Amino acid sequence: MLGFRVCKRKQAVSADWVEKFRTLPVANVSDVMSRMTAGGAPLRPFYTGPRMVGAAVTVKARPGDNLMVHKALDIAEPGDIVVVDAGGDLSNAIIGELMVAHAAQRGLGGIVIFGAIRDSEELLEGSFPVFAAGVTHRGPYKDGPGEVNVPIAINGMVIEPGDLICGDADGLLSVPLASAETVFEAASKKHAAETKQMENIKLGKNDRAWVDASLERLGCVIED
Repeated sequence: MLGFRVCKRKQAVSADWVEKFRTLPVANVSDVMSRMTAGGAPLRPFYTGPRMVGAAVTVKARPGDNLMVHKALDIAEPGDIVVVDAGGDLSNAIIGELMVAHAAQRGLGGIVIFGAIRDSEELLEGSFPVFAAGVTHRGPYKDGPGEVNVPIAINGMVIEPGDLICGDADGLLSVPLASAETVFEAASKKHAAETKQMENIKLGKNDRAWVDASLERLGCVIED
C-alpha cells in the first residue's frame, strides 16, 4: 500500500567506491558538486569517530514515529547508512542508544535522522556514526505509516536507495549512484590541490595575487 510499504533496494554504490570516498573531506566533495547539494546545517554528527561513508537505505517516516526505522535497521546490510526523512520534526526522538547499539551490532555504517534523537550524551561518547537535526527526551511512537527504500528528500537533497552517503564534522552529503566515479575523480583533484596549497602556506609560499586580480575584475576601488 502506498505510504505503508517496505521495498527491496535494487542497486547500491559498491564497497570500493565507499572506501575511496572515505579518504575525502565532505567539503571537497561538495565543492565539485557545485555546492548545490547538502543535507542542511541542522544535520550534525552525534558521535566521536571517523568520517561516515556508505550506501543509503532510505526511510520516509511519519514525524515522531520509528516503526519503519526498526524495519530498515533489520534489513540493512553491513556498512549501509540508514537515512531517515522524519520531516525535520523535533518533537519526538526517532532513535536512542538502544537502536544505535542494535545497528552497531549488525555492522551498519551509520544512521541519519532528519528529526530528533535522544540519549545524546551516550551517543556523543560513542564511535558509531549518527547524524541528527536535534535532541529531545520525548520518545517515539511505533504505529507507522512509513516507507523503506523509496526516494526521499532532506532539505532539498534528494536521496535514492543505494546512493552514496558521506558525512563528517562539516555536515552530510549524498552523491548519486550514477555520478560516484565522476564526483570522486573531481573531488580527488580538489583535495590534492588544497593539500598542496596548505603545504605552500606553511612554507610561506602562498600566492595571493588572485585576490587583487578578482577585486580589479569586479571593479573594486583600492585606495592608497
